[in-house]
Amino acid sequence: MTDALRLPADTANLEQFREFALSRMEQWELPFALAPKLELVLEELLVNVCSYAYGDGDGDVELSLSAEDGALTLLIRDWGRPYDPLTTQEPDLTLDVEERGIGGLGVHFVRQMAREVSYRRDNEANELTVVLAADAPPGD
Repeated sequence: MTDALRLPADTANLEQFREFALSRMEQWELPFALAPKLELVLEELLVNVCSYAYGDGDGDVELSLSAEDGALTLLIRDWGRPYDPLTTQEPDLTLDVEERGIGGLGVHFVRQMAREVSYRRDNEANELTVVLAADAPPGD
């Protein structure tokens, strides 16, 4: 089972991506426990694409979903500037909030909730794949 939605990379479209993903999750009878993870991961990653992928220009973002053995795989694709979010330095959570740099927590949360996260640049596209499973321990 696979399905995709491609829209302009604009935060105004976040709700449409969310509804699309939740409806597929329900249609494919995936565990309801995936919903909170899915919503947080989508928001963090799509906001990053909408905010940074195209600079001041316009472009699209595509969300492809697939389901297998109770797990949901998200593939977020954009055609903006090359950027691997997995190369960002992990935030130092031992520091006080005032001492930490801005950013980096979203990708950290995604890594904590996902079974697997990977990035590749393919045919001028950034492709970030995230595998979510309700009962699986988070990946590293």
